[in-house]
Amino acid sequence: MAHSLGLTQPANIQHPKISFAAKEIDVAEWKGDILAVGVTEKDMSKDENSKFQNSILKKLDGLLGGMLAEASSEEDFTGKAGKSMVLRLPSCGSKRVGLIGLGKTASYPASFQRLGEAVAAASKTAQANSVAIILASSEDLSNESKLSTASAIASGTVLGIYEDSRYKSEPRKPKLNSVDIIGLGTGPELEKKLKYAENVSSAIIFGRELVNSPANVLTPAALAAEASNIASLYSDVLSANILSAEQCKELKMGSYLGVAAASANPPHFIHLCYKPSSGPIKTKLALVGKGLTFDSGGYNIKTGAGCSIDIMKTDMGGSAAVLGAAKALGQIKPPGVEVHFIVASCENMISGTGMRPGDIITASNGKTIEVNNTDAEGRLTLADALVYACNQGVDKIVDLATLTGACIVALGPSIAGVFTPSDDLAKEVFEASEVSGEKFWRMPLEESYWESMKSGVADMVNTGGRQGGAITAALFLKQFVDEKVQWMHIDLAGPVWNDKKRVATGFGIATLVEWVLKNSS
Repeated sequence: MAHSLGLTQPANIQHPKISFAAKEIDVAEWKGDILAVGVTEKDMSKDENSKFQNSILKKLDGLLGGMLAEASSEEDFTGKAGKSMVLRLPSCGSKRVGLIGLGKTASYPASFQRLGEAVAAASKTAQANSVAIILASSEDLSNESKLSTASAIASGTVLGIYEDSRYKSEPRKPKLNSVDIIGLGTGPELEKKLKYAENVSSAIIFGRELVNSPANVLTPAALAAEASNIASLYSDVLSANILSAEQCKELKMGSYLGVAAASANPPHFIHLCYKPSSGPIKTKLALVGKGLTFDSGGYNIKTGAGCSIDIMKTDMGGSAAVLGAAKALGQIKPPGVEVHFIVASCENMISGTGMRPGDIITASNGKTIEVNNTDAEGRLTLADALVYACNQGVDKIVDLATLTGACIVALGPSIAGVFTPSDDLAKEVFEASEVSGEKFWRMPLEESYWESMKSGVADMVNTGGRQGGAITAALFLKQFVDEKVQWMHIDLAGPVWNDKKRVATGFGIATLVEWVLKNSS
């Protein structure tokens, strides 16, 4: 990214790569900085002599002369989710032993990802170079569950240790470089799963960095350059086509260009295409992401408490999910599937050349739109992006957008809303989300609400009333999708951003990658 307004340029930080190894060794033999044990509340139960009943905890407690059981009682540590306890042990093979709470039970990937995140937090505090992670109870896990558990732990550790300090005057580097996962098996299948976790995690970090980057750095041109860079890194399977405003005009993208018209930074329409280097193509997919690198609201400018104009750099969160997925798939290289990654990138600004309330614009499928609110701009850019995606001859489309505040009101900050007329597509994506651990909720596409979207002078307006705002936004997008194509809209306005930490989450990437793999042969 080049120097920008304010002379800001992100530091080029080379984060140390964490080396993961799957091992089957006795915990007493492991040597390193932190031995972390994931424990459920059941694992923490003790007998009448206040001794652990769990075999691994009993062994560790014996090595430590009863110190582990004693400390857990003193600190009232019972294995509750989100709680942890770390003991420093100067005379032991491991410098520290940590107990990480998993809650009543732990059977979902999200639980084990949180375990990895907790271990990462402990390693930061201790400035550890090497850690080992073991579950107190893993004997009931199937071989398949062990693979997904190890993958989730690895992913959580990578994402937990990562900290975006590119824009700080003194960037920080974590020290952790080695993680041993004990007791979940060994062999090529597990090694492959750990490599997969590493690829997806690096893509999530890439997505986070895109969303974290301010609008004075990540302009539409910079976003297009990042997309082109992904294609050049994995040129054996990815190609890039970046369309200029003039080329978009030739394609009659009046809806997209109307939004872009006010900005001094020209729009860039991004199209990456993934094709396996060999073998037949069985399915063609499109991932379409909203790519507003900044949204002022236009003439309907964002004002007042709760308008969130200060974090409108996040309005390209959908495009970050799409480009992050492209990066991961470029590394994983699934066979039998062609994937189009499409982003209509621009800014929504205010100027004498800008779109006004009341203007009528014409999308590339010929439909006319009366703009009754310039701050409902994301759907206008997506309209032309969806028409373009359908023209690629795809079978299925998933679009992702930070589209409505209404969806955050409905589902809160951590759950994305899903809208689709296709039960089959919904099933596929929800199965993928069960593996990724990301949270989605299916919402209704209530056709009767379309009445509020009708215009007296054009085919439609771009926004209805306040009630059911996320639904009417999805119904608007539906007007630009070919009926023969299976389509899903994901409103990720809430989970794209962690408001407490004031950083991006990389939401959507892991689920998209899983979904594409499910469609791969």
